[in-house]
Amino acid sequence: MNPSERNLRAVNLPAHWAPDSWRARPALQMPTYPDAAALESALAELRQLPPLVTSWEIFALKQQLAEAQEGKRFLLQGGDCAESFSDCESGLISNRLKVLLQMSLVLVHGLRLPVVRVGRFAGQYAKPRSADSETRDGVTLPSYRGDLVNRPEFTAEARIPDPRRMIKAHARSAMTMNFVRALIDGGFADLHHPEYWNLNWVGYSPLANEYQQMVTSIGDAVRFMETLSGSEVHNLNRIDFYTSHEALLLPYEEGLTREVPRQWGWFNLSTHYPWIGMRTAAVDGAHVEYLRGVRNPIAIKVGPSVNPDQLLRLIDVLNPEDEPGRLTFIHRMGAAQVADKLPPLLEAVRRDGRRVLWVCDPMHGNTESTSNGYKTRRFDNVRGEVEQSFDLHAAAGTRLGGVHLELTGEDVTECTGGARELTDADLERAYRSTVDPRLNYEQSLEIAMSIVRKQNQQTKASPHA
Repeated sequence: MNPSERNLRAVNLPAHWAPDSWRARPALQMPTYPDAAALESALAELRQLPPLVTSWEIFALKQQLAEAQEGKRFLLQGGDCAESFSDCESGLISNRLKVLLQMSLVLVHGLRLPVVRVGRFAGQYAKPRSADSETRDGVTLPSYRGDLVNRPEFTAEARIPDPRRMIKAHARSAMTMNFVRALIDGGFADLHHPEYWNLNWVGYSPLANEYQQMVTSIGDAVRFMETLSGSEVHNLNRIDFYTSHEALLLPYEEGLTREVPRQWGWFNLSTHYPWIGMRTAAVDGAHVEYLRGVRNPIAIKVGPSVNPDQLLRLIDVLNPEDEPGRLTFIHRMGAAQVADKLPPLLEAVRRDGRRVLWVCDPMHGNTESTSNGYKTRRFDNVRGEVEQSFDLHAAAGTRLGGVHLELTGEDVTECTGGARELTDADLERAYRSTVDPRLNYEQSLEIAMSIVRKQNQQTKASPHA
């Protein structure tokens, strides 16, 4: 490292921070491991395993997120609410990728903007819980906290936190990312062949015709350009694709936090884009302390209980240098509250001149339980929160730069409504989530189309259009 790099490091390194400094702060949503020696053994092994992402991929994503902050890109972040180890299977992985590719195609075509594609997978193995334990038929056991921590079966053995599951999570994350990279590098995302992205079960979808017309239009445009140039249009056979997960289990994140050659500072090399949830976003808490020290782009979930002062304090801690692409706020208010709760936050950040990327998570604020015992989300509320968010940002003079969705490529019935008008009675047909309800393919594609329609309505209404 030359003298100028050493000086840069000294200026930019967060004060009094180390990968384990979070341990001195209140750490919520952490399991209690009964065997301290087994935990340390697993962490020692984890520290020696290869990283899952690289620093140059992280920097490339940060640059794209900086462009999204300026309105030059749109972020599509989506995937499972919580992965399970059994999901590390080629069909499930490729179907998730297909859904995100199809959604991004709709957005690129309709918004006329490049899309930042981020998968909520290859590490989304931990979930926060509203209670540390659950009781069934008079039996109380620790809550299921995701496959990274314990197992979902309601038995005493399954619910014991097992540190060896961190090693299993690393392996399955690596296998998932390896397969996604191989698909993309092999031409799976080639715009010359969008039929590769089709899902077998949606041939008779109510949205199939509209989507196929879009694919045909894009294909015609590609062939026209190639006819004019006399050669293939380059860079249509691959895309950039990034991973994200909630940085919830801090021992795991610490074990994959590394320094790298020819760069200053520390990187979380378990994922490109870690975020922390609403339950763990206290400014003096362990999760914020951890994230303030890594050079990755980071995101914070913002719920209806957050006030403007809290939000500005989070910016001070997490992005004191106002670095482009560094900080994303993912607001998740719920369709019934977003019009009341979001504007004061937008105004505070705009007035203070802070640089953030605003993203809408229309899933988590719209969860409810049905009379037949299923946890669900109603599609009209999900879509309604997205559409309201576009209007609220326009009114505040800010920009909605992306969406954050829980979705799957499987034929599930977990959220009601949408193109097939699923009802509460339909939920029992194919409800497969172990944690939160997800949009299926058709509902996901319909959200993408709604985003395009809403953005185009605003563009037409703008006096500068």
